[in-house]
Amino acid sequence: MRDVNLSAPWLRMVLSLRRTNPIVAGVFALAVAVVVAIVLVLAALADLDEEYAAARRQAAAPPPAPAALPAPPPSADQNLAHFYAALGERGKVDRQLKTLFGLAEKNGLLLRQGEYRSSQDRAGRFLTYQITLPVSGRYGAIWQFAFDALRALPHASLDDVAFRRDAIGSETVEARLRLTLYLAAAPGAPR
Repeated sequence: MRDVNLSAPWLRMVLSLRRTNPIVAGVFALAVAVVVAIVLVLAALADLDEEYAAARRQAAAPPPAPAALPAPPPSADQNLAHFYAALGERGKVDRQLKTLFGLAEKNGLLLRQGEYRSSQDRAGRFLTYQITLPVSGRYGAIWQFAFDALRALPHASLDDVAFRRDAIGSETVEARLRLTLYLAAAPGAPR
């Protein structure tokens, strides 16, 4: 087998390039560049023609069938009926308070005496029962209690939460939560 010496052809090519006229080499390089540019432009034009053809086919295709029409938004009367249906029962406030105290105990919170205030919205025909609860415990447990209370009493709102910690390193946090229960004004109130 014969060894192929690659350095000899490479050396010949370098020597022949050095012997050529630089103007002729420049014209040759320019000609090659023009041919490459023409090939690239023709390829781009072919891609563009293909995209135009696809767009024409898509435009000629029948439009897709419309999706089912969304339900119309509820009327004001329906919204009002939903509001009254979501109100809690006035006669079960003591049971709802027991639920809150049970959730506080479940989350390991210490409840001190709370403040309770009832008021009536005559125009809206509903009652509000505002509860201010001072609690102490771990920060995460207080938030968990608030979320559990809102899940257990869907007619309640969390109006305010204030935190206080005596020392930076202390795990115990004191908080004041203000919840409002929205209740039907009377058992026969519109629902």
